[in-house]
Amino acid sequence: MTSTTTSAGDTTGGITGGITGGASGEAGRVRPVPEFPGIAARAARTDATGRIPAENWKELIDSGYLRLFHPPEVGGTGADGLAQADAMEALARACPGTYWAATVSALLCAKLISTYGDPRDHAPLLRSLLSGERLAAFAVVERTAGSDAGTYRTTVRRAGPAGAGFVIDGEKSRITNAPVADLAVVLARRDRPAGDDGPDWCLAFVDLHQRGVERYEIPHMGLRGMPWGGIVFTGAHIAETDVVPVPFGELAEGMAWGWLKNSFAAIAVAESALAASVRHARERVSFGRPLAHMEGVQAQLADSRAQIDAARLLARRAMCERFAGRSARDLIAMLKIYATEMGVEVVARAVQIHGASGVTQGHEVERLYRDAQMNVIGGFTSNRLREQVAEGIGLGPAVYSAFDWVAPAGLGRDPAGLDGPAYAVGAVS
Repeated sequence: MTSTTTSAGDTTGGITGGITGGASGEAGRVRPVPEFPGIAARAARTDATGRIPAENWKELIDSGYLRLFHPPEVGGTGADGLAQADAMEALARACPGTYWAATVSALLCAKLISTYGDPRDHAPLLRSLLSGERLAAFAVVERTAGSDAGTYRTTVRRAGPAGAGFVIDGEKSRITNAPVADLAVVLARRDRPAGDDGPDWCLAFVDLHQRGVERYEIPHMGLRGMPWGGIVFTGAHIAETDVVPVPFGELAEGMAWGWLKNSFAAIAVAESALAASVRHARERVSFGRPLAHMEGVQAQLADSRAQIDAARLLARRAMCERFAGRSARDLIAMLKIYATEMGVEVVARAVQIHGASGVTQGHEVERLYRDAQMNVIGGFTSNRLREQVAEGIGLGPAVYSAFDWVAPAGLGRDPAGLDGPAYAVGAVS
C-alpha cells in the first residue's frame, strides 16, 4: 500500500485515506497526490510483455483506486472531483496501459451500470467491479466502423416468453479488456417484437464466462499492457434484468466518462514526456553546453508546460462539473479534443529533444509516443467530437450530400509534370 503526506506531515496509508472526504476548499489543507510506485517501476515490463502483472492489480485494489468514483452506498469511497482527478492522473503517469484497463472497468463501465441499471438488480454487479473481483469491458465498436453506430449489427433478442431472458449475437472489436474481462457492458440493437415501441438500442450486461462467447486479442501500437481485442457472441444468454433499453441520444452522457478517461491519460503521458525532456536537457551536452541552455529547446519545453497546464485546468473543471451532477458533455468533448492532441504534440517534442534515443525501442519517450497516439483514437475519435462541438455552438448537425467538388474546382486533370508537359514545346511565346 502506498503512502501520502498532508501539509502537517501526517502520513496516511493508501490513496483512500489521503484524498477521500472533505471539501476541496478546506482551509489549510494541501491535497496530497497519490502515488503508485510499484506500478510505475513495472511500466516498462508491462509494455514489453504486453501483460499487466498481477502485482499491479493487487496494488490497485489495496490503494482503493477502483472505489474512488462512486458513493459509499454502492461500495465506493465518495472521493470528491479533484481527488478523483489527482488519482487518475497519478495512475496514468505510473502506467498508461494499467490505467486504461482499470479505469474502463471501475469508472466507465461501473458508471454505465449505476446510471442506467436498477440498483436492486445490479448492486452486486457494481460492487464486484469496485472490489476488483471482476473486470469489465465496454463493448461498443464493431469491425465495420468505430464511431458510426449506424453500421453496428450486434443484436439482442428474447430467448422465449417473457421471463426467459435474452440472447445476443454479433461481434465487437477493438475493445479494451475484451480478452480477459469477466463482464461486458454491450451496446446492442434490440430486436423489438410487435407492439414494442421502446428504444432501438440497449445496454446489455453480459457474463463472458459462458458458452456462446469467444474472445481474441489484437496486437496494438501503444498501451501494450492494456488487454485489447474482440468478442464474438453466438446466442450467449443474458438475464432478464440485464438488458436495459436506452435511447441512443442519452448514451453520450454515460460515454463522456470515457472521454474524461482519455483526457487524463493524455495529460499524464504529456507530463511524463516533459519531465523526461527536462532531465535530458539538463544532462545532455552538445556543442559545449547543455541542451537546457539552448533557446530553441527552452521554447519547446515552455510551450509544453503551458499546454499541459491548460489541459489540466480544463480537465479538473470538467471533473468538478461532473462530480456536482452537471452534464458538462460539451466541455468534456472539447477537453478530449484538446488534451489528446496536445499529448501527441508534447511527446513529439520530447522525441525531438531526445534525438536518436527518443526513437530507440525500450526508451521511455518512445513508449510514451506510442501511448499518446492511442488516446486520440480511443473512446470516440477527436474528429467526430469536433462535429458535436460545432453542433453545440449552433451550427447544426453536419449534413452530407453527394456533389461534384472536383470538376468545378478544375482539379479533374492531372497537373503539369505528372504525365509529361501540359503544353507542346514552343507553344508559349
